[in-house]
Amino acid sequence: MQPAPFVPTASEPATAPRARVLLSGMADDRELLRAAAELTRDLQRPNRWIYWPDAFGSAAVGYGAVAGAILAHSPWVALAWAVLAVLALYRAMLFIHEITHLNHALLPGFRFMWNLLIGVPMMLPSFMYEGIHVQHHTRVKYGTAEDPEYLPLALMKPWSLPLFFFAAVLMPVGLILRFGVLGPLSIVIPPLRRVVIERFSGLQMNPGYRRRPPEGEFARQWFWEELGASLVAVAIIATTATGLLPLHALLIYLAVIAGVALLNQARTLVAHRWENEGDPLTVTAQFLDSTNVPDGILPRLWAPVGLRFHALHHLLPSLPYHALATAHERISGAFGDDSTYAKANYPTLRGLLGRLFSSTMTRNTAN
Repeated sequence: MQPAPFVPTASEPATAPRARVLLSGMADDRELLRAAAELTRDLQRPNRWIYWPDAFGSAAVGYGAVAGAILAHSPWVALAWAVLAVLALYRAMLFIHEITHLNHALLPGFRFMWNLLIGVPMMLPSFMYEGIHVQHHTRVKYGTAEDPEYLPLALMKPWSLPLFFFAAVLMPVGLILRFGVLGPLSIVIPPLRRVVIERFSGLQMNPGYRRRPPEGEFARQWFWEELGASLVAVAIIATTATGLLPLHALLIYLAVIAGVALLNQARTLVAHRWENEGDPLTVTAQFLDSTNVPDGILPRLWAPVGLRFHALHHLLPSLPYHALATAHERISGAFGDDSTYAKANYPTLRGLLGRLFSSTMTRNTAN
């Protein structure tokens, strides 16, 4: 039986301009939380017949497209192959997000094979996200100084957003330095090792966040993943220096990784409203500080693997990516267009980016 729709005291159509939401002190919409859990109880199990072909099929297409770009005799053909490589490898890489939330007993071997075939070759092994991302979902840390994945970007200066994109362009070089230079050196220089672990071993955007050293089984997993990524980075450096790897091949490979990073950076900029100033938030407040872009073809390209339902993911973080569209339909049908749930739905990437840039400009003018 579906619950009666919850109608908030101040309704807002999903297509209306969004004013800043007062997040601090917002109470939880318990009816929404309860109904969301009940309506999706049968969707919790990951389907291996979806995960395996999707992740590794995308990787195969991506690697093939990289080869096509390197071997192409026309710059336009090379560009077309490179675009395909970016889209396919971006999709394959985003399974790192699923890995952080998976019950690995329900999908045995997936994390190992993902690291072997995708994470390590791309120098982004899963330890770079595992143990980091889960803190972004905790009620007491989300949006605070202890959240590794949060900055109040909507309240910052306009120059912070171009800087955010510039960091993505430098990501391929940063990964080679991290795994090919700093990682190996830190093994013999203990003070450097501490810095590498604290500041250069996580996909984090909060510059004040410091990661703790790994322990137990995770430390062993970290060791092997880091070793593999370091071998890849050292091989890239060595084969480029000796001429075994043609320079144009290296540049295309780095350009593809940079393209993946830029696309992910654009998605990250619209994954939240980025309006919290450091206060702990309720689950409902976290949900409303996040975004869904559920409709259209383009969101399936720039926010694949379920990430176009990012607000829903914050509401139900354990839900497999392939179940999010069904969950969205059920919850939307139960609550309607004037509900708390509908307030997290947005139509386009362009509109969300425009809102964020407008917010930074308005704040700068006001100051």
